[in-house]
Amino acid sequence: MRKLLIKNGRIYTMAGRDFVGDLLIEGSKIAALGETLEVPGDAEVIDASGCLVLPGMIDAHCHVGIGEEIYRWEGEDFNEMTDPVTPDMRAIDGINPEDEGFRDARLGGITAVFTGPGSGNVIGGTGVVMKTAGKIVDKMVVRDPAGLKIAFGENPKMVYGEQKKMPMTRMGTAALLRQALVDAQVYKGKLEDGKKDPDKLPERDLGLEVLMKVIQREIPLRAHAHRADDIMTAIRIAREFDVDLVIEHCTEGHKIAEELAELGYPAVVGPLLTNRSKVELKDKSFQTPGILTKAGVKVAIMTDHSVTPIEQLPLCAALAHKAGMDKEDALRSITINAAEILGVADRIGSLEVGKDADIVVWDEHPFQLGARPHYVIIDGKMVCPEARKAGNGL
Repeated sequence: MRKLLIKNGRIYTMAGRDFVGDLLIEGSKIAALGETLEVPGDAEVIDASGCLVLPGMIDAHCHVGIGEEIYRWEGEDFNEMTDPVTPDMRAIDGINPEDEGFRDARLGGITAVFTGPGSGNVIGGTGVVMKTAGKIVDKMVVRDPAGLKIAFGENPKMVYGEQKKMPMTRMGTAALLRQALVDAQVYKGKLEDGKKDPDKLPERDLGLEVLMKVIQREIPLRAHAHRADDIMTAIRIAREFDVDLVIEHCTEGHKIAEELAELGYPAVVGPLLTNRSKVELKDKSFQTPGILTKAGVKVAIMTDHSVTPIEQLPLCAALAHKAGMDKEDALRSITINAAEILGVADRIGSLEVGKDADIVVWDEHPFQLGARPHYVIIDGKMVCPEARKAGNGL
């Protein structure tokens, strides 16, 4: 088994312990951490003196691989805009691991992402948590499905309003989502009846199978919602059907921060490093993540790549810190908070024994403008040995 020892670095575990010392990797996992570890005779050693050792960063909402860069329609696979309700769409079937965005992510210290469908449909399909290194998507997966994308506000109205189809209004969007969840409840009942009487078994429905995972709280709804009223509509429906919910974008979340904290739903905030490209973004602010966090909301920060280039995730967090977010909270928003919101904190997001060896050695704090990853390690393997020489290649 391959062993790698990182020595003499300032280790930020994101698990309540920071110290100068060593970290041992065995195979794909973290085997030990300590102020002074014995060097195994067969271990490769990285001297991290003067450097920071952090868990790999996590982009909790992007479209890397499924909305490819460079290409136009050829690599644009994240919106099946032929039906407003498409829960049976699976992001894993549209992801190209050779998308340039994955390379940019690695060079920027981002080792895992949630990537998935866009917001053209009321129900867009399921997303996946995956590593940013690999040749085969199935081998890069951490969790699939990791959530069902739903969308409120301007986007589904624009897409289907132009087609003179429902939804043309916010009322229509909510109605379609409610009906889909009711259909899933009915389908579940028929399946239970079919266990007693096989003649009552319904025909298999892939979309309803996914919606059943939602109503059984196996996966959350991931709700695209910018405006405060749209956020509250998403919450209203989630509470009505007793399902888990993650608020995506949450652009006007600062207006209802106390209410969101009281209700207990997490928020994946962003993209912030972009212009106000539509009406829903008029109150976009880098202050939002900090206001939400101080109110008690669990926050992750996203790029929505390729809206903001994925390698700028640490810059987005740094700018949130500049706008008032506590520095530690900002760092948590792209590491352990993101992992917890995505349901994968047992594997990634912090440096702890037994977790995946997804580790980045930085020459200085990643919130510094000139910070560079010297080494990027995913599952115990050096994935960017060129990073130190190339100055990130960015």
